[in-house]
Amino acid sequence: MKIGIDIMGGDYAPEETTLGAIAAWRELPSHVKLILFGKRELMLPFFKREGVDENVMEIVDTPSVISMSDHPTKAFQQKNDSSIVVGFQWLKEGRIDAFASAGNTGAMLVGSMFTVKTIPGILRPAIGSLLPKEDGGWGLILDVGVNADCKPEVLQQFSVLGSIYAENLLHIKNPRIGLMSIGEEEEKGNILVKEAHQLIKETKEINFIGNVEGRDLFNDKADVVVCDGFTGNVMLKQAEAFYSMILKRGINDEYFNRFDYEDYGGTPILGINSEVIIAHGISKAKAIKNMTLLCKEVCEAGLSGKIAKAFSKETVS
Repeated sequence: MKIGIDIMGGDYAPEETTLGAIAAWRELPSHVKLILFGKRELMLPFFKREGVDENVMEIVDTPSVISMSDHPTKAFQQKNDSSIVVGFQWLKEGRIDAFASAGNTGAMLVGSMFTVKTIPGILRPAIGSLLPKEDGGWGLILDVGVNADCKPEVLQQFSVLGSIYAENLLHIKNPRIGLMSIGEEEEKGNILVKEAHQLIKETKEINFIGNVEGRDLFNDKADVVVCDGFTGNVMLKQAEAFYSMILKRGINDEYFNRFDYEDYGGTPILGINSEVIIAHGISKAKAIKNMTLLCKEVCEAGLSGKIAKAFSKETVS
């Protein structure tokens, strides 16, 4: 297995990204190889500091960087020697099994959709976020920002994507799918939710439990919460804000500590023909390490292949 990491992506690159890659290398089994994309001369001092021979990983020297402020599509077209573009080219050619970055999210989405491409039948790729549950388990919410505006058919597909993720990555058998609304009753919600409810209800491949409300986000009512990216992003940022407020007040709570994004590192882009992981732009070494370990899990689960198989069926496409 070969995992590619964008060393130049993120607010704290290349120091924290290189240190995170080294930390992941120390934990990964020997059959997992790391391929680092970025400026070689900027990585080497951190290998020396950690007492690690840089030859334990393959370094692909890339002179350009797609910054956080770059226009995603223009940068992807113009900076073809950047760490993100070269990483995606390797992924397309099958030279790596997964590619991960804490860099420009838009550029990662452009690369996903136009290099490795969307799985046939998928209307819109999605990203999700893990939800810590009161009982100690995990749930998933999607979409959380890629698709601010959705059609009912897109939410129906999100329900299938979320179910496959929960079953294969969270190891939840027959995961319960809930549709975010303003009431539990079937007739509640806006036009989008009402129409999506009917489509999801008719989807045989999943375990749809009906509408859920905002108060159900962290309890055990549903394993996967489906919503448009606008709603999901608002709820996710609100949860992050509460976590930040708790930290500022010096509160140490076992449950709320599980909101720390560094513990899970990143999230896969669901619905594309390969394994691509994106992480928070403010990720430091711990998050980069866990992003890399997640790549291994996603590859071992064969997530994109299982999604492709599911969407080859007429009932889902």
